[in-house]
Amino acid sequence: MTRSITFPRPPFAWKLGVPAPKFENPWMRVNAIPAIDPSGQDTSYGLVHFKNLAVGVLPYAEGHIWLVGQSRVAFQSYSWEIPAGGGAHDDDPKHAARRELKEETGFTTGRLEQILTMELSNSITDERCVVFLATDLSEGESEMESSEDISLMKVSLDEALAAVDAGEIRQALSVAAILKLGRMRAEGQLDGH
Repeated sequence: MTRSITFPRPPFAWKLGVPAPKFENPWMRVNAIPAIDPSGQDTSYGLVHFKNLAVGVLPYAEGHIWLVGQSRVAFQSYSWEIPAGGGAHDDDPKHAARRELKEETGFTTGRLEQILTMELSNSITDERCVVFLATDLSEGESEMESSEDISLMKVSLDEALAAVDAGEIRQALSVAAILKLGRMRAEGQLDGH
């Protein structure tokens, strides 16, 4: 059983001015923020603001998960990840999770359980993420977007954990979700899924 823990959170130590947008597209905006750092020095802080909540969904059945592979521009390589996308901050993230699961894998789910809340790179972005475990899966046809070159691969949870350890799965959201699922299994929380 997981117990609740609360860590102390001292007051925020920066003084921030009005952000000045430097670049923007439909998904994000880069801001330069005049600031006074915790030591009292004037500085400019760069922050990437994400316009949507990141949503990951981990399809799971009978000891197996499904990963999606796709080309990633940032590292100019092919990456194996859990299905993920974004949803409006003021919308129920379960809607985005169901949509991304269907788009990328073709699956629909009878059960979604939120298993993680994350800040993906909180030193330079304000991107927040929630991850859902999807069980009670039904197969269907995927509905990929034109910019996606997605492959689907079914692996055992043990294979996914080994791939994380070997650096074959490196995307932060996917690594965290797979490690969380491994911990849930070790604690007997996957019984009945």
